[in-house]
Amino acid sequence: MAQEFPGWHGTTIIGVKKGGRVVIAGDGQVSLGQTVIKGTARKVRRLSPGGHDVVCGFAGSTADAFTLLERLEAKLEATPGQLARASVELAKDWRTDKYLQKLEAMLIVTDGAQMFVITGAGDVLEPEHDVTAIGSGGNYALAAARGLMEADLDAEAIARKAMAIASDICVYTNGNLTVEEISA
Repeated sequence: MAQEFPGWHGTTIIGVKKGGRVVIAGDGQVSLGQTVIKGTARKVRRLSPGGHDVVCGFAGSTADAFTLLERLEAKLEATPGQLARASVELAKDWRTDKYLQKLEAMLIVTDGAQMFVITGAGDVLEPEHDVTAIGSGGNYALAAARGLMEADLDAEAIARKAMAIASDICVYTNGNLTVEEISA
């Protein structure tokens, strides 16, 4: 009997918007089954298509995520400074293109003013409560960050504390963070 491929697991990405600043943070762990393959992966990137900065974090298959980031960058070049429009166009393509439909990843994107989660189901979601998270430890990070939003902490401190909590709970998340900040 053939064994099934155990699948890649890992990643927690969080986006926090507070005080005119947006921070996206992601951990560095990539796991295959029960084995940590890499602990220092970089899953948060800054793009500058057309001179407009956008910060993106991805969860899921790395190759799939990079394909989506390239497509998003092309959409942003076609519609400079219009993150919402580019995100919707990417989601439409992702939902209708047979090749893209097979991609297994999710994105959090922000230009400092707006923040969205883009999914393969064709969703472009603007988070409630100025916090969103994706990936295997996403729910833990989201709950922690929502609880910290009332505290006297800035966006980066909230993201870092929430990721620390998620990494203590989720075995597919580590504390090796990549953090990118952007202002509106």
